[in-house]
Amino acid sequence: MQFHLNGFRPGDPAIAEPLEATTSQDVDVLIVGCGPAGLTLAAQLSAFPEISVRITERKSGPLEVGQADGIACRSVEMFEAFSFAEKVMKEGYWVNEVSFWRPGTTIALHRADRIQDVEDDLSEMPHVILNQARVHDFYLEIMRNSPRRLTPDYNRELVELTETGDADHPMQATFKCLDGTGTETIRARYVVGCDGARSTVRASMGHALKGESARQLWGVMDVLPVTDFPDIRLKAAIQSADEGSVLIIPREGGYMVRMYIELDELHGEERAADRDVSAEMLIAKAQAILAPYTLEVKEVAWWSAYEIGQRVCDAFDDVPEAMRGSRSPRIFIAGDACHTHSPKAGQGMNVSMADTFNLGWKLAAVLRGRAAPALLDTYSEERRAKAKELIDFDRDMARLFSAKPKDAAEAEQFQRYFKQHGRYTAGVETRYDPSLITGGPEHQALAAGQLVGKRFHSAPVVRLADAKPVQLGHAFKADGRWRVLAFAPAGDAGQAGGAVAQLCAALAPVIAGFTPKGTDPDSVIDLRAVFQIPHREMRLEDLPGALLPKKGKYGLTDYEKVFCPAQNGPDIFDLRGIDRARGALLILRPDQYVAQVLPLDAAEEISHFFKGFLLRA
Repeated sequence: MQFHLNGFRPGDPAIAEPLEATTSQDVDVLIVGCGPAGLTLAAQLSAFPEISVRITERKSGPLEVGQADGIACRSVEMFEAFSFAEKVMKEGYWVNEVSFWRPGTTIALHRADRIQDVEDDLSEMPHVILNQARVHDFYLEIMRNSPRRLTPDYNRELVELTETGDADHPMQATFKCLDGTGTETIRARYVVGCDGARSTVRASMGHALKGESARQLWGVMDVLPVTDFPDIRLKAAIQSADEGSVLIIPREGGYMVRMYIELDELHGEERAADRDVSAEMLIAKAQAILAPYTLEVKEVAWWSAYEIGQRVCDAFDDVPEAMRGSRSPRIFIAGDACHTHSPKAGQGMNVSMADTFNLGWKLAAVLRGRAAPALLDTYSEERRAKAKELIDFDRDMARLFSAKPKDAAEAEQFQRYFKQHGRYTAGVETRYDPSLITGGPEHQALAAGQLVGKRFHSAPVVRLADAKPVQLGHAFKADGRWRVLAFAPAGDAGQAGGAVAQLCAALAPVIAGFTPKGTDPDSVIDLRAVFQIPHREMRLEDLPGALLPKKGKYGLTDYEKVFCPAQNGPDIFDLRGIDRARGALLILRPDQYVAQVLPLDAAEEISHFFKGFLLRA
């Protein structure tokens, strides 16, 4: 975390200096819904003081008890970009291993296997379990600490979304104030519906969730149990012979446990509400599945019943397919508003947050005049494809978990599927197809472990200037900037005439061409480098000036652009398959995905890539 760039200021550096408060009903972005999707977007946009945002919520206040709890490794990586990953890891339950229980030949239940939950070096971050409300709290804190001191407007129910005909603020939203104060109207450049499966924003666009229901009823409860089941503090998948299945997810704090409990199939027009499910019913069912082990529930913190279904929208914005490319989207939907699925794969909150992490930097770039509006078309294109993958995965996972195995071989199917798809549930398998902002695989061999279209895979390094061991990926915050990351070839120490120095010289006019006058030289494209030489053998004074940029009103030097391999750990060049002889250049998107892998002498290709969507300053 860097601060004091424009002068010393005492106090908490995470709290930005406030802007003068405004009360305008006209905003750049209106976000409807304070779930994880809405708050991820609001937190990201709050980083940009020049963007005005309102976020509304039908409920009367912040969430206290969340429905989602599983946080994938990739989401924790994202939280690091917002600087609260450490808080999540401190509070959360870490899912380290998973056990599988099924009927034995002579006993009702036996532990068939116990495996590692996340494979080694899949991510530097763990898979954790934490109450969704706490994630909301961390986002709300970021918003409160932002220059505009952004806070949600609660007790607001969207009743109508219409077009105004005004070029500056083309959308108008009318809200019923549920606190009895009448109605409120807000005009916006862009509206983002994060308002759940019954989305009013989606309905105003004429879209609908399409798909099927599995007609399988499940219950879920958070309980404080007393039990002799030995794996109560492990994630455990239990398939009984005749009573159904239960998935145990230990919760944070050391005592509470979540149980997903299989109930009966629904018939005809029956809905979950028709079964009169109660907490007592869920407890009795869990006791039957776990027998001969005993289960006594001392307290039920929360419970619910739901029907499994997988549904997805045809598009995640308001542009008809026939008009794609000829007009820009003004309305977007994210999270449950555009895709729904069962909760057992632990993807709901994670995929919803990934939706708006994808959208946020794109909206910011267009609103700040950094990128062409065509950039916004990539949101629906990229995220709908990922939602369809999730639906297919979730359908298979739900079917296998509910299957009644006839023999041991059939019972092992679910376990094999779980192992095979561990990368998917960790959230690191997302790969975006070639597009305006993602290149092809022509030079992939230069960085075999940093796949184009997938998230940048962090690794340990040493920061040259202060010899601090860090994770390289943690340098890339949710600040809307593109990264150009140069991996130096063998023998290059940044000296004049070397490959990195030549790259810096060639890129200087390219980067300057997209950088607004009066802003820092890395405010749009952030250039950094990793050298193969141990940090104690490097000479800081030999580095090109582009890697020691002068910034802020005092022209202070930024010393945090250059890295070397970790001293006592694996070398990043070996770990991520970087070509040692030729080096490599990575272009990273603001959401940390690898947009391009190129040779170090590809300044012309880099310029061509950025000209495709960035606007000249």
